[in-house]
Amino acid sequence: MKKFSPPPRRFRLPFFVLVLSICLLLESPPGMLARADGVSHVDALLISEVQTVQPGGSFWAAVRLTMREGWFTYWRNPGDFGLATQIDWHLPDGFSAGPIRWPYPERIVKERQVMYGYFDTIFLLTEISVAQTVPPGESALLQAEVSWLECGHICIPGNADVEVTLGVRASPPEVNDQFLETFALARSQIPITADDWQVNAVLDGNNLVLQAVRPDWLPDGPGPIRFFPYQANVIDDAAGQSSAMTGNARRLSIPLAKTNPTVPDTVRGILISESGWRGPGSEKAMEITAPLSADLPAAGSASSGLTSLWLALLFSFIGGMILNLMPCVLPVLSIKIMGFVHQAREEQVKSWQHGAVFTAGVLLSFWTLAALLLLFKAGGAQLGWGFQLQSPVFLVLLSSFLFLFGLSMFGVFEIGTSLTAVAGKTRGIIGFGGSFLSGITATVVATPCTAPFMGSALGFSLTQPAWTSLLIFTFLGLGMATPYVLISSFPALLRFVPKPGRWMESLKQFMGFLLLASVIWLLWILGLQAGSSAVILMLSVLLVSAIGGWIYGRWGTLSMPRHKRIAAAVLACILIAGANTYTLANIDRYSVRQNQPGQNSGGIEWEPYSEEAVALMQREGQPVFIDFTAAWCLSCQVNERVTFNSGEVREKFKTLNIRSFKADWTSRDERITRALARYGRNSVPLYILYSGVPGDAPQILPEIITPGIVLNALKAIEEN
Repeated sequence: MKKFSPPPRRFRLPFFVLVLSICLLLESPPGMLARADGVSHVDALLISEVQTVQPGGSFWAAVRLTMREGWFTYWRNPGDFGLATQIDWHLPDGFSAGPIRWPYPERIVKERQVMYGYFDTIFLLTEISVAQTVPPGESALLQAEVSWLECGHICIPGNADVEVTLGVRASPPEVNDQFLETFALARSQIPITADDWQVNAVLDGNNLVLQAVRPDWLPDGPGPIRFFPYQANVIDDAAGQSSAMTGNARRLSIPLAKTNPTVPDTVRGILISESGWRGPGSEKAMEITAPLSADLPAAGSASSGLTSLWLALLFSFIGGMILNLMPCVLPVLSIKIMGFVHQAREEQVKSWQHGAVFTAGVLLSFWTLAALLLLFKAGGAQLGWGFQLQSPVFLVLLSSFLFLFGLSMFGVFEIGTSLTAVAGKTRGIIGFGGSFLSGITATVVATPCTAPFMGSALGFSLTQPAWTSLLIFTFLGLGMATPYVLISSFPALLRFVPKPGRWMESLKQFMGFLLLASVIWLLWILGLQAGSSAVILMLSVLLVSAIGGWIYGRWGTLSMPRHKRIAAAVLACILIAGANTYTLANIDRYSVRQNQPGQNSGGIEWEPYSEEAVALMQREGQPVFIDFTAAWCLSCQVNERVTFNSGEVREKFKTLNIRSFKADWTSRDERITRALARYGRNSVPLYILYSGVPGDAPQILPEIITPGIVLNALKAIEEN
């Protein structure tokens, strides 16, 4: 088969010579640069989202860079030191490449130098257009020379020649199934352009101040944010950036570069928010273009996020106080408080001081729990609570966890009673050290009995920035320690402390029913996502887990001989861990994704996509909205929650009697692939709106949609 020959390559200055020259000019730190020794720590590969291309269309290609552990490459603005990766395309006649679509970087600090770059694996996306004059029936060889600077303990220039061959066909492009999810993930890391956000910039002395005003449809503002400029020598990269909510706006103050900052008239770059720019779990990076102005516009009233935070802190404090009523804690409450009182008399100090030191021990314990939570978030929970519930694996683990705690609440087995003895071990330790250690042990004793309250705090914290998580756990600890401080200060209040009794057992069992209710809800979600077979599999897991818990409760108690306790614990772990491991490994095999008529998304009745039905609606003059989506597409899921859950959007769909079709591309579907190609696309999300007027061309909405965008598009239909 004949191939297009790429044009001859232009003469270029060797990349490593350019690197050496720039580094000498920058007076780079000793040891930061080394000559290339022929060993590269970065692998480059050129991939395409399609296997064939169509004249007159376009498609996406990506250079994949995979860095060895400890090595990184640079973003478009490398920071204090480095060079951005370059791609020099060598394409056949009629093919043209657009600019690199850079994923958002991370901040890298080495030897007092601050760089912006990437570890692990990144994808540098580029849109390639194909001219109408390119003849079909041939194959096209796409080549690119990729040059980068790879840095670890030293920096080494690297380059690679990459290529891919694609067929040219008159028919719609053939999608490359191998890289569907890869390109969806790569797009989710590209900064969004959110027109609904109003971003302004001013100079305040030696600081650049950015203000981002949230749109009305977003209930909460973003958490702490950081600015990454496109232009070098604008800000002090090594300095901290302080942000705070002011009304309904997030305001960010950034120190300017120390030496001759070059502040442009229009500030360009990206803002990073770990909590997402369209709600928890949404895109973390937003591209901004903000002209410098004299003053910042006044921010609106405080967002409901502040109210939500105060409510969360209030409930955390109340939940912490309720912990003292749990069976693991209440029996030792009076003993510990009286111990503080007697110890204070012997040491001639105020008893409330022992209570305060005890509080410090409790807070340290809860801060440790918060730190573990933040590590968990950094290791993979960054999508937030709501988005974790989209994962069948997460649903399996959470259901099993809550079910086992429910069994312990019913007394099938005990994990808290044996720990109560721990509290007595600190009674022989005198002084403030003993009180501090008592606070730690009290938290340890309480933890196994706190599943309902700790679960709530954990669930909310997963959607919040780090400082909010710390606040929540601080108030949880303060709530638990408050009775100790009050009663140790006023011992007469001891008579109001409820006495242990059967009511404690009833309270514990009632909490068990609440946990089982949560399990039912989780199984319902699992059924919606994966079908009835996955629910049956999960019920079997819970049965096996119940048998394991019963074995541990029957033969694993302290009253049994040691060898029986060990055997019971081992057998219980084998049953519980084995059942869950099997389920996690096979949940996809049992899952059946369904696209049923009338499925409801945010109150909108969706019909499964059908070319015939859409064509019929057009002939009848019926407005039609088509949602091309997939379960593995992060942007699709965020759009679903942000836009189609909007009350205004739902009401407008109903008022205008719009027929809504959902084209689910989660699994390979040739009908949907062909439909995407007809609209000049080969990826999701894609949103199509037909006005219902015969002859009108369909309106293609942006990939990142908001309630405002959809309502503006529907306004034209309403006016007609």
